[in-house]
Amino acid sequence: MVNRDQVSPEEWEARVNLAACYRLVDYYGMTDMTGTHITVRVPGTKDQFLINDSNLFFEECTASSLIKIDLEGNVLDGSNGLVNKAGYVIHSAIHSARHDVDCVLHTHTVPGMAVSALECGLLPLFQTSFDFHLKTSRHEYEGVAVDEDERERLVEDLGDNMALILYNHGLLTCGRNVPEAFSLMFRMNKCCEAQLMALATGEKLHEVDPKVAYETSMFMKNRKTFVHDRSWAGHLRRLDRLDPSYKN
Repeated sequence: MVNRDQVSPEEWEARVNLAACYRLVDYYGMTDMTGTHITVRVPGTKDQFLINDSNLFFEECTASSLIKIDLEGNVLDGSNGLVNKAGYVIHSAIHSARHDVDCVLHTHTVPGMAVSALECGLLPLFQTSFDFHLKTSRHEYEGVAVDEDERERLVEDLGDNMALILYNHGLLTCGRNVPEAFSLMFRMNKCCEAQLMALATGEKLHEVDPKVAYETSMFMKNRKTFVHDRSWAGHLRRLDRLDPSYKN
């Protein structure tokens, strides 16, 4: 456990936001026990990030329980918790290559896993889908992500995008901050769920005109970060009502 007075105010704020994100992923039903991870870069560094103690459920994560590691997987803050190897491999790959990304969020939701097994991927069927149309990468399944050699291929597949479908595995989003990564994951998972419901009807899908789809996708790409940030304060108020212990 890390005490508040052991880290900078900036790192503590990052810890609080990351712990809040873990709690929110649990609240919205996007957890897989301890099987997925969310990380955030330590402010002011390029080679350090915070990750959860895999002994804890997401609903138990707190600012002080998060573990600080470097890109080689070395624990830097004296924590004696468990760092999951696959979480380290996936997240260290992106943090090392994408300096525009501060937060990485990976899930195994049921809708996300289902869409990850579809050759068509995430379709531009709904307005929310255009957050991801032409901006979502895919990465081939190579088994449990414990091989550090996979990091190069994962980063190459992600490219400059902020969303990634891991074939036969799940979803991943990136953000310039925690609110952005969470907002994208919430929306991406919702799109997957809606797509599966539409496909399950067996009815012919009404497709959006390609020109409109492209223009809408570019409009959403050019939105400022505040579009994703603006709900964050409300999420924190919700957590404060439910259980403010994430701040500890």
